[in-house]
Amino acid sequence: MTVTAGEPRRLGVPSSEAGTWQKSSYSDHSGECVEVAPDDASTAVRDSKDPSAGHLTIAATAWTALTSTLRA
Repeated sequence: MTVTAGEPRRLGVPSSEAGTWQKSSYSDHSGECVEVAPDDASTAVRDSKDPSAGHLTIAATAWTALTSTLRA
């Protein structure tokens, strides 16, 4: 899976607040996808269809474990 990057993130601001979200290259054009905003400590995840609904923040180690499991 590859992601397309958004605008550069401001240093010291959590990615979910900086507005830098990445959408998977696997997403279709109907918006059926999740978006992620990773930084060194965590990854924020939100529904691309309803970004104002909020997001989940997942610790970097847990995100790495999840994505490794999904790729296996």
